[in-house]
Amino acid sequence: MLTFTYHARNAKTGQKIKAKVQADNEQSAAKMIREQGLTPIVIQLEKSNVFRFNRIKVKDKILFSRQLSTLINAGLPLVQGLRSVAGQTTNKAFKTVINQVITDVEAGKSFSQSLAAHPKVFNRVYVSLVEASETSGTLDKGLERLADQQEKDADIISKVRGALIYPCIVLLVMMGVVTFMIVKVLPQVQSIYASLPGVSLPLVTRILLDVSHIVIHDWPIVLIVIVLIIVFGSRWARTLGGRRIIDRIKMRAWPIGKLFMKMYMARFARTGTTLVSAGVPIIQVLEITADAVDNIHISDSIKKAIEDVKGGKALSDALENDPNFLELVPNMLRIGEQSGAMETMMAKIADYYEKEVDNEIKAISTIIEPVMMIIMGLIAITIVTAILLPIYGLVNQSGFTGQGQ
Repeated sequence: MLTFTYHARNAKTGQKIKAKVQADNEQSAAKMIREQGLTPIVIQLEKSNVFRFNRIKVKDKILFSRQLSTLINAGLPLVQGLRSVAGQTTNKAFKTVINQVITDVEAGKSFSQSLAAHPKVFNRVYVSLVEASETSGTLDKGLERLADQQEKDADIISKVRGALIYPCIVLLVMMGVVTFMIVKVLPQVQSIYASLPGVSLPLVTRILLDVSHIVIHDWPIVLIVIVLIIVFGSRWARTLGGRRIIDRIKMRAWPIGKLFMKMYMARFARTGTTLVSAGVPIIQVLEITADAVDNIHISDSIKKAIEDVKGGKALSDALENDPNFLELVPNMLRIGEQSGAMETMMAKIADYYEKEVDNEIKAISTIIEPVMMIIMGLIAITIVTAILLPIYGLVNQSGFTGQGQ
């Protein structure tokens, strides 16, 4: 059931009323309002608060696509299939979206148009493939392709995140250890040396003691600065300039550059395969993949290629020598263009780079561990040096004094 907010007029008194009603769709809501002796003026679907607490996950959309594909293939009408899927959906936010889609379909909109009203849930790739499948009368197959494509894309993202979790955890541990040493250990060392006259502290010790003093006594300011950096940093990351810099770092920084480049190539090819197999025109395929690849530099290269293709150039020639595309991609596309098997070649490109992503993740995992050990060792040496150097200086000073006596 959906909640609708409505403005209505009492037919007898002429009084305007604002209230809420629960119904399956807008037509049902209007009928219920009229049964109360009211004339509806405006009926609006109320946005549910469940969206704030129930994030719609990729696996929810994969299950939705597969279930709906199976039901349509079995001969169920679209609306009946949607109602059945909605009844089996446990995510309240997603169930609300599906019910809104059902309302729009019953109101006369196409399935793709109804999905397009929820761009945060169903992206352009999803809507375009559904639209192409509706036109060709193969909606069940289109939904099955979408589920496969979503699964592969989610699998790659999961593997990349998994590869980055370990270094993040190690960094957090390192920060915790360093903070403990600065807050607890160094102040005690300072109190010991303060009671000894004539002890000159080394530069590294003085620097760390200054940091310790700031963290202990000025921690509110430090906290405010960190919060400001996070807030303004996240806002900057969403600007065009920020996205350009971050996306360039993803493509070029060691050791993640090769990983992200191969991930982008796999995403480009897999999305292209899904759309080409549904009969989407090549220009529209490129326009959609430009958004789906999720990197502004590669997106710019695809948009440039679109203009070249419109001018009569082959896609492989348009992408050749482009620094934002790995060399294998245009070479394989050229074979697909010459043999008339573009869909097959794009699928092979996707399969190849998905395997390469796996290999790159293994390589990064092998590299990260010794690098992290070296960094931790350097930090430990710095802290130990800051603590022990004054002791050695004191011992040497005492030794010289004893010899002088």
